[in-house]
Amino acid sequence: MKGVISMKESFGVLPSGEQVSLYTISGGGLTAAVTDYGAALVRLLVPDAAGNLADVVLGHDSWEGYRSGGGCLGATVGRNANRLKQATFALGGKAYAMTPNEGKNNLHSGPDFFFHRLWQVASHTDSAITLSLFSPHGDQGFPGNAEIQVTYSLEPGGALRISYQAVSDRDTVFNFTNHSYFNLAGHEKTDTAMNQVLTIPGRFFNPDDAENIPTGELRPVAGTPMDFRSPKPIGRDIEADYEPLHLQGGYDHNWEVFCDPCAVLSDPISGRTMAVSTDCPGIQFYAGNFLDEPGKNGVYYGKRSGVALETQFYPDALHHPQWPQPVTKAGETYRSETVYRFTW
Repeated sequence: MKGVISMKESFGVLPSGEQVSLYTISGGGLTAAVTDYGAALVRLLVPDAAGNLADVVLGHDSWEGYRSGGGCLGATVGRNANRLKQATFALGGKAYAMTPNEGKNNLHSGPDFFFHRLWQVASHTDSAITLSLFSPHGDQGFPGNAEIQVTYSLEPGGALRISYQAVSDRDTVFNFTNHSYFNLAGHEKTDTAMNQVLTIPGRFFNPDDAENIPTGELRPVAGTPMDFRSPKPIGRDIEADYEPLHLQGGYDHNWEVFCDPCAVLSDPISGRTMAVSTDCPGIQFYAGNFLDEPGKNGVYYGKRSGVALETQFYPDALHHPQWPQPVTKAGETYRSETVYRFTW
């Protein structure tokens, strides 16, 4: 029937012959689409004050784009999000080695990423979907057989809640995030993202070295281009003469989560605002400095077409025991939630 949104549709077929699907959920004035390929968020429709809908996340038209693209659009990232120095870590007195995939370091637990795998749909309702993945002992270099779930739910008041749950039969690392890129003007308006206004209340950020690994310092944002405690356009200081920005080609850093919300993004033209709340200790703000790939509906996503606000443990936390640690004991259940709350 015309006007009816299908709750499940084809998103392509893997070389193995397995069907990839796209699932739609609606609630709280929002509509989202999630694929079982990588448990990725593909679409998120948000109204403006006049009721006009725009898709505010960058994405692809089929699973192939998520496989070939390098931007991790909409991805569910685990077991360990972000970077790990030397692609090694120690846990319980034992050393573990991962595969280096960014120089000699590891990024997002690749190269066998969770977002390049077909997840199973555990449940799907009008307003929520839960996807599950089994990660065997030794997978990506991590100990323990792990049962993992991620739930996307749309709630009253214009909220997208992403919930993670995981359990392992050995002590292991769990540090999940969602890598969606947002453009509150609409994903196709690629030249507008840097004009949008960001607030991050965090008092400290993590400077990185030339290999994108945190130095261990928690540096005050006061008096630096990293100070978003008062709202400012993202692009205002992104080209400032400041070493952390030079090293990363712009903003790609972790801020402390100091209060709730831990970040607020707004678009002055459409009036859409997104507030981020989380139980994670850190939030990585990435301004899309190296985006360069084709996206949905014939749109090309170039440099700084959207911004990611990734809630997680601090990058490389396993090498900095003074920071909160992404370690879950055998048999214990890891839980974490992040809420993106929209107003218009």
